[in-house]
Amino acid sequence: RHKTMRSTRARLTVLAVAFAVVATTWAADFFVVEDWRSYPLGTRGIPGDWKGQNWGRPVYDLEIVSDNGQPVLRLRSKGETSTFSRDLGSGVDLGETPILEWSWKVITLPTGGNACQKSADDEAAQVYVAWLRSPESVRSRIIGYVWDSTAPAGTICKSQKAPTVTYVVLRSGSEELGKWITERRNVVEDFWRIYGEAPEKPTAVSLSIDSDDTRSSAESFIGPTVFTRP
Repeated sequence: RHKTMRSTRARLTVLAVAFAVVATTWAADFFVVEDWRSYPLGTRGIPGDWKGQNWGRPVYDLEIVSDNGQPVLRLRSKGETSTFSRDLGSGVDLGETPILEWSWKVITLPTGGNACQKSADDEAAQVYVAWLRSPESVRSRIIGYVWDSTAPAGTICKSQKAPTVTYVVLRSGSEELGKWITERRNVVEDFWRIYGEAPEKPTAVSLSIDSDDTRSSAESFIGPTVFTRP
């Protein structure tokens, strides 16, 4: 009996070690920023551990909804801008997981929006990776991946309103409205292209919808967002 118990404990120890190895491997392969699964459908406003902006008068017309059986975040804006961020802590190792992957769908584009023009800097869907450094308004580095109304896809331009932000226009115009699209961006390569050096660990990811400059409306959806291996 004692031999059987010792044998059982030994097998359990081996299994525990095996599961720990699998968990470590999984953690190294993915860092989940958000998958919206921990919130009840119908949750409105800024979700969970996300934090709001400290400027303007954001409405945060946000809601967790189901789309094709999957929880996603719906963002809507009428003449305002709503930006919210999640702290990444020390969890993202860009040497292991340099790819930022997310899905998004745009329904309504802000009329005449253009990320490269100060007077029309509105976008229906925006995903930002931030390297925040004090003083944040001067020394931070932020890459914004956007779905623009008029700026051509492939455009890279510095924001004329926020000097720490550089936009990368991934989608443009209405041709793909209403379709779910999955994006994969090598953040390390984009950082090198923009800043000419290797990035440190990013500190935050932000999501935003914006239609205040054009005084129009916008609507979009954001699905799961993860850092992953190439």
